[in-house]
Amino acid sequence: MSEDLVAKATTAVDAPRDAVWKALVSPDAIREYMFGTTVVTDWRRGSPISWKGEWKGKPYEDKGVILKIEPERVLEYSHFSPLSGQPDVPENYHVVRITLSEANGRTDVALTQNRNATEEERQHSEANWKQMLEGLKKNAEAHR
Repeated sequence: MSEDLVAKATTAVDAPRDAVWKALVSPDAIREYMFGTTVVTDWRRGSPISWKGEWKGKPYEDKGVILKIEPERVLEYSHFSPLSGQPDVPENYHVVRITLSEANGRTDVALTQNRNATEEERQHSEANWKQMLEGLKKNAEAHR
């Protein structure tokens, strides 16, 4: 894994930051825009987080830990997927950081994911995150 290969995705949401935050941490909303996944966590720093679902016909259960949470500002967590084929060791966990900033009723969302093993993996992750953020945008705008 390389700290230098960081996937990045951004979007601008026509909704206030509280509506975007709600979509970001609501299990029902997440299921709608994150490929049907079921997320389980209590949204507290140091708590486990898991994502369960089916991806390309295969069941999965990804896991991580909430590393930082500042409501309506920052959500950061580690993430490991057994589907990666990598051993479940700390160096194989990505760190995903999502930041929200609001101006004039619009919320800018910026996401980074580090530790991509190859440029191809970084590009793949970036494409998935862009798709996820578009779903987040639609959800937050529909429920503002």
